[in-house]
Amino acid sequence: MPLQKVLLKPGVNRENTRYTTEGGWYEGNNVRFRQGNPEIIGGWTPFSLNTFVGVCRSLWNWATLGSVNLIGVGTNLKFYIEEGGFFNDVTPIRATTTLGANPFTGDGTTTVVVTAASHGAVNGDYVTFSGVTGTYASLLNAQYQITFINANSYSITTASAVAAGATGGAAVVAAYQLNTGPAYTIPLSGWGAGSWGAGTWGVGGTSNTGIRLWSQMNYGQDLIFGPRGGGIYYWNATSGVTVRGVNLNTLGGTVTFTVASPTVATFTTVLTEGTAVQFSVSSGGTLPTGISSATTYYLINVNGVTANLIDSSGNLINVTVAGSGTFSVSLLVDVPTVQNVISISDTSRFVFAMGCNDYGSVVQDPMLIRWSDQDNPYVWTPDATNQAGSVRLSHGTEIVTAIQTRQEVVTFTDTAVYSLQYLGPPVVWSSQILGDNVSIAGPNATALASGVIYWMGVDKFYAYDGRVNTLNCDLRRHVFNDFNLSQRAQVYAGTNEAFNEVWWFYCSANSTLIDKYVVYNYLEKIWYYGTMSRTAWLDSGLLSYPIATNYNSTTQVGRLINHESGLNDNTDGTNYAIDAYISSSEFDIGDGHNFGFVWRMLPDLTFSNSANEPTSGNSPRVTMTLYGLYNSGSGSVVNASGLVAKSSTYVITEEFTGQIFTRLRGRQMIYKIASNQINTCWQLGAPRIDIKPDGRR
Repeated sequence: MPLQKVLLKPGVNRENTRYTTEGGWYEGNNVRFRQGNPEIIGGWTPFSLNTFVGVCRSLWNWATLGSVNLIGVGTNLKFYIEEGGFFNDVTPIRATTTLGANPFTGDGTTTVVVTAASHGAVNGDYVTFSGVTGTYASLLNAQYQITFINANSYSITTASAVAAGATGGAAVVAAYQLNTGPAYTIPLSGWGAGSWGAGTWGVGGTSNTGIRLWSQMNYGQDLIFGPRGGGIYYWNATSGVTVRGVNLNTLGGTVTFTVASPTVATFTTVLTEGTAVQFSVSSGGTLPTGISSATTYYLINVNGVTANLIDSSGNLINVTVAGSGTFSVSLLVDVPTVQNVISISDTSRFVFAMGCNDYGSVVQDPMLIRWSDQDNPYVWTPDATNQAGSVRLSHGTEIVTAIQTRQEVVTFTDTAVYSLQYLGPPVVWSSQILGDNVSIAGPNATALASGVIYWMGVDKFYAYDGRVNTLNCDLRRHVFNDFNLSQRAQVYAGTNEAFNEVWWFYCSANSTLIDKYVVYNYLEKIWYYGTMSRTAWLDSGLLSYPIATNYNSTTQVGRLINHESGLNDNTDGTNYAIDAYISSSEFDIGDGHNFGFVWRMLPDLTFSNSANEPTSGNSPRVTMTLYGLYNSGSGSVVNASGLVAKSSTYVITEEFTGQIFTRLRGRQMIYKIASNQINTCWQLGAPRIDIKPDGRR
């Protein structure tokens, strides 16, 4: 017989048996398809050698008015602004408290107990001390991570031992950052933990403690962000990366008062007529006579950053004696105090809080959507002079996430998909259900590519292009039969537009951290998969490459990684080979009655863009293997393989070993190409095998 080309359908198909899917590819790792041909995926290199603490679950990239490129990085422990390869901690402060006298108690080791009544911290929180005096001032005036003990005390671990006894002085100030969250979903069990009837009698049901997730989007050059189940925070780019984010209802600036009748207040932020405010002393001292920290005032005669003050009775405020210290101001507007999702409409500049508390209430409603006034994130209470408003969705139990297209904000509950569209006053934003009985794996399981929204559900994949559709997936059973459903909130979707791909990273059945990925090539409508630990992903956009984050569970730190960069697995400055392979389904001669005999294989591939191994000088290479089976499903009886390498006498283009000689018999055959060599880049063409019938015995 003449040479037979191994021409297989693009993509990997695991929906049927290996024999049933004849004519295609059945297994693979770290391999993609381009124009129907398999090739090794691009390598990765460190974005920066600097690290951050915690598992990253959110990335957002934008540029300031000064063209400074910034990345928001939200982890389960911190929130950072990356600039120039450095991670700047801008985690908001939850509370600032002056502790009692000598709050630190040492025992001669590095474990120090801190007495702090009603501190509100949880295990893993961060606190920064200031005002410590005495022997250990330089040691204790620093940031520490908390080990929780009880409601009125906790421990910290210092860099050096602290002698037994109490210390610290009489004016220690503790600044607590936002409570941290788990790195992964923690299953809980026991009576009452789950819904009625969940689990067997006497065992109880199960529920979950959710992981720490963030929402973030830039508002102009600034950033609005917040943790799921927490408040809404604002980071001002003008203040710089050394300044923390502040609650949205806080100006985050200072105010001065004139001793006058009426007084003039000068703010650091432009305000609106009628805004309600309260004042406090942020760094010791006293407020001016005539101003009380427990009183609400209203601004009148606003002129830029200056205004007069009136009380609730309409009386003008007169300051008779100047105070001392630095005075801060808080806006008393009805900004949602808790939310599950934050979104910002790009064109109309509304800020959305989804799954939030209602007006005048502190109770979270997981199906409620509120939006601010247009172009004013500080105004959330609807009236005739603004466009603030709200709507409550009806299908589902909670809002999971939202994503924007050109004309709508597509919002997902746990069972339905809605469209929010801007209509203008008096309705402002309308809601329309797009699909019911539709699941979504988690808040980060969606991605927008070429105007189409793709997402991962709990048992299938979907797409929305004006209609909600179930994606035909050749890997559906393979993915969801090896999917840790309890860790579905970790699922992270991202686009790789240069290769027309949507990636989903997820936890396999026996893993509590992400270790697998699946890819949909929406141009060629094919699927492939592999093994990789990435907790978040962001397409290139303003960046040179797509970036992702990894996590080291031992050190509890992560790093930003450039993808499609280089040829190797390089996350920390050291090159390792990318373990890549692709293996075919079974194929035979005719209907498989006859044995086939193969005596040689002729490869066809390119090593373009590869390089020689720098220390040994070894050429880029792959291994081609042909497996012979006596019967379908019987397992490999015999195999033959050969090394395919770049010819040493030519530049690295399309030169390779000419042919592989072998002797192989079987009723069915499996073809595989694999590589595990640094600096190797390859794409398969149309290899051929010399095969002929060889009897039926």
